[in-house]
Amino acid sequence: MSKFSSFSAVFFCFFFILVICQVSKAARFVPSHRGHHISGFVTTKDTQFLLHGSPFLFNGFNSYWMMHVAAEPTERYKILNVFRDASAAGLTVCRTWAFSDGSNQALDLQISPGVYDERVFQALDFVIAEARKYGIRLIMSLVNNYNDYGGRPQYAQWAKSAGVQISSDDDFYTNPVLKDYYKNHVKKVLTRFNTITKVAYKDDPTIMAWELMNEPRCQSDTSGKTVQGWVQEMATYTKSIDNKHLLEIGMEGFYGDTMPEKKQNNPGYQVGTDFISNNLIEEIDFATIHAYPDIWLSGQNDYAQLGFVQKWMSSHWTDSRTILRKPLVFSEFGKSSKDPGYTLSARNVYMNAVYNSIYNFARRGGTIGGGLVWQIVAEGMESFYDGYEIVLSQNPSTAGLISGQSHKMRALSHTLSGKH
Repeated sequence: MSKFSSFSAVFFCFFFILVICQVSKAARFVPSHRGHHISGFVTTKDTQFLLHGSPFLFNGFNSYWMMHVAAEPTERYKILNVFRDASAAGLTVCRTWAFSDGSNQALDLQISPGVYDERVFQALDFVIAEARKYGIRLIMSLVNNYNDYGGRPQYAQWAKSAGVQISSDDDFYTNPVLKDYYKNHVKKVLTRFNTITKVAYKDDPTIMAWELMNEPRCQSDTSGKTVQGWVQEMATYTKSIDNKHLLEIGMEGFYGDTMPEKKQNNPGYQVGTDFISNNLIEEIDFATIHAYPDIWLSGQNDYAQLGFVQKWMSSHWTDSRTILRKPLVFSEFGKSSKDPGYTLSARNVYMNAVYNSIYNFARRGGTIGGGLVWQIVAEGMESFYDGYEIVLSQNPSTAGLISGQSHKMRALSHTLSGKH
C-alpha cells in the first residue's frame, strides 16, 4: 500500500468516525423535539379528531404525577426526561392531573376550597410550558374519583368541616356546596394565566382536552342517572368558560341502564356510569374507555383477559361510531408486574395486541383516535411504581413497541389526511 493510499485510508477512517459521532450526537439530541411548535386546537367532527382540518391520530401516555413532582424544583428534570424520551418514541399526547386537593399540605394545589398554593400552580405552568416545547399535547383531569390527591372524599370532608350535612362521598354529585367547590376549581384552572408561557390555560393549544373527573363512579345510583345530571351541569359550565378546548368525562366505559343489553359487556358489575347516555351529552366532545382486566377479572388467565379487552374495545368502538357519533380514546391500559406469572414478554404481547386493535379500528374507519398507556415514569421514581410503570430508557423492548405504534398511527394519519 502506498504512503498516499495509507494517508487516504486514515483520513477516510477519521472522516467516517467524525460522521458517526455527529449522527450519534444527533440521535441523542434531535429526538427531544424541543423547538416543536404547537399550533392550532385539536377539534372533532363526527367521529374524527381534526388538527388544521386534517385527521389527527396519536399515540400517547399517562404521567399523572407531573405537577406533583414539578412542585419540587430539584425534581423537575424528571419531567424533562419523560417528555424527552416520550417525544423520541413519537408520543404526542400526555394525560396528567390538574388537581391535588388537601391531601398533602406540602404539595397541594388546592389547600382548601378556593385557596391555592401559587408554588404548585407554577409547577403546573412548568409542565404545560415543557410539553409545548416537546410537541406533546395534554389531557388534563380536574378531580379524582378516589382519595388519592384528595378527590371526591376530600371535597366531602371540606363540606362536613364547614357544617354541611353530608351522607356519603356520592353527595359530590348532588350537593350544591360540593358542586360549587368543583365549579370554582374548574374556573380557577381554566382561567389560570401561565407565568411562563404568558398564555391563559383556556387559550393554550398545548392543552388538547379537559377531563371532568378521573373515573367517576357512584355506588348509590348504579343506573348512571346521578352522574348524568352532574356531567350535564359541569360540562355546560366548563364550556361556558372555555369553548376552545375539547371536553371529555374521564369514564372507564361501564354500561348503564340506557341500553340494558349492553351491560353484558361489563366485567360483571356496574359503577354508576352509563357509557351511552353520559357521552351523548352535547357538550362532551369524545368518549373514553379504560381497561384493567387483571383487576376486573383477577384470577382469569392472560388469554381470557385479553379476550375481554378486545371485546371491550370492539363494543365501544362500534357504539362510538354508530350511536354516539363521536371519537373514542382508549385512555388507560397496561399490564401490571404484580400480576401472578408476569413477564416482560407477556406485557409486550398484551400491549402489542392492544396497539394492533387500536390501529386496525382506526384504519377501518377512524373513530378511535389513539391510546394512552398507563403509565410512564422517569428513572428514580420508585415511590410512584404501581406495577404498571414503564421507564422508557430502561425498557428498550417496550420502548420499541411504543415507537412502532407511534409510527403506524402517524403514517395512518398522513394517509387519511391525503384522502381527506
